[in-house]
Amino acid sequence: MGDVRLATAPGRWILLATVLGSSVASLDATVVNVALPRLARDLDADMSGLQWTVNAYTLTLAGFILLGGSLGDRYGRRKVFLIGVVWFAVASLLCGLAQDVSMLVAARALQGVGGALLTPGSLAIIQASFAADDRPRAVGAWSGLGGVAGAIGPFAGGWLVESAGWRWVFLLNLPLAAVVIAVAARHVPETRDPEAAGRFDVLGAALAALALAGTTYALTEAQNAATGPAWVGTAAVVGLAAAVAFVYVERLRGRGRGTGAPRPMLPLEVFGSRQFTAVNLVTFLVYGGMGVMFFLFVLNLQVVSGFDPVAAGTALLPVTLLMLLLSSRAGALAQRIGPRRPMAAGLVVVAIGMVLVGRIGEDASYVWQVLPAVTVFGLGLSAVVAPLTATVLATADVRHAGVASGVNNAVARAAGLLAVAAIPPLTGLTGEAYNDPSAFSDGFQTAMIVCACLLAGGAVLSYFAVRDDVLRAVPDEREPQCKTFCDVGAPPLEPEQDADTKATTP
Repeated sequence: MGDVRLATAPGRWILLATVLGSSVASLDATVVNVALPRLARDLDADMSGLQWTVNAYTLTLAGFILLGGSLGDRYGRRKVFLIGVVWFAVASLLCGLAQDVSMLVAARALQGVGGALLTPGSLAIIQASFAADDRPRAVGAWSGLGGVAGAIGPFAGGWLVESAGWRWVFLLNLPLAAVVIAVAARHVPETRDPEAAGRFDVLGAALAALALAGTTYALTEAQNAATGPAWVGTAAVVGLAAAVAFVYVERLRGRGRGTGAPRPMLPLEVFGSRQFTAVNLVTFLVYGGMGVMFFLFVLNLQVVSGFDPVAAGTALLPVTLLMLLLSSRAGALAQRIGPRRPMAAGLVVVAIGMVLVGRIGEDASYVWQVLPAVTVFGLGLSAVVAPLTATVLATADVRHAGVASGVNNAVARAAGLLAVAAIPPLTGLTGEAYNDPSAFSDGFQTAMIVCACLLAGGAVLSYFAVRDDVLRAVPDEREPQCKTFCDVGAPPLEPEQDADTKATTP
């Protein structure tokens, strides 16, 4: 393990590289949402094109993120992190130069591959580089600074869209990536898992991505008359077949069977814990609903309420600030009394916030309509995310702590991917709906009610399926990294570990 101290210059350089690297990848999704109306007009994209602009990135990120962590463990976390940053920057350049929506979607898929390489490496570098007693504070600083970046990003994105154009949302990644590369190459030590061996589960990763791609295509294009039922049906069959094949292959990998016996990307035995399975089902419902809300909310503010990109981009700032202020307290409360009640109550509040958000319509006032809705939403979310992440780690066997965190992250991203593909078309948000404020408002309100139902379902499942003693039994030193801030985009990838535990991502 490393021996770098947080208060030293090397420690600060490592923190800068990892914070900037992870922020570039995580902020791109939220900032892109602000740019959707402008790029839709410039590239003549319909609602399906906007869905794919968001989902192409999430698709490849969710499909390959566990493989990206394994590559870092084997070949060096700094090396794979840097490859991911370069890859992400090149893909961002292609996004900024896109001449039509098809080129943009392809470039966004490439961005997701870069994100899958750099995102796991960010926390893994911190875990492996810092001395054991400094590691919790380093992770807390990483989380807190990431939260500050999350607060600034949407405002900066809105300003860029308004003043320089939507292409600069992507092109801005290039100078940021250059800083990360320069700092990481000079100041971040190389670390790897000396015990990492065996072949990579490339087949498993490919099947996971194919399953998500087929399902996402079928859901997104099901209401598109131009696509045709044959293509939709074929995609659905391919997605389902790939999902079944993925489970079969991972089961064989877990038993050590098959040619060369590669290490499984997803050890299915982690789902032997009923609590772990239940918490991941809650994660799926929660992040599915949130994914749709974040996708449609900024669009609604611009299309229906007449907000400019700057105002729309900063509308969710109270959510970020509440998360910064309350996440650590929510985590501490859940550890003291158990996660069941905080999670259930928080999800009920989030569901109420969703309903209030759905009532934001034409000529809405930020102070009287938007602010109360996002404040209620943020209060509920602040009570949920830290306990949810903590419970995921607590319900998995300690030897699977890394993979449990990674699986939960992948579940969250897949939930957002599938929900954004399915819910807008089902609520009438298809074709040119974003050009019709009345039609968009009706669809948005219905979509928020559907999302509220998902969150309410998560509340019921949390209350009846999650046990309080699981989290209360976790010693303080294994409390997860949501001590300062938890990203609302997806749970963290790496658990906080004690001095004797290697920081690896299986």
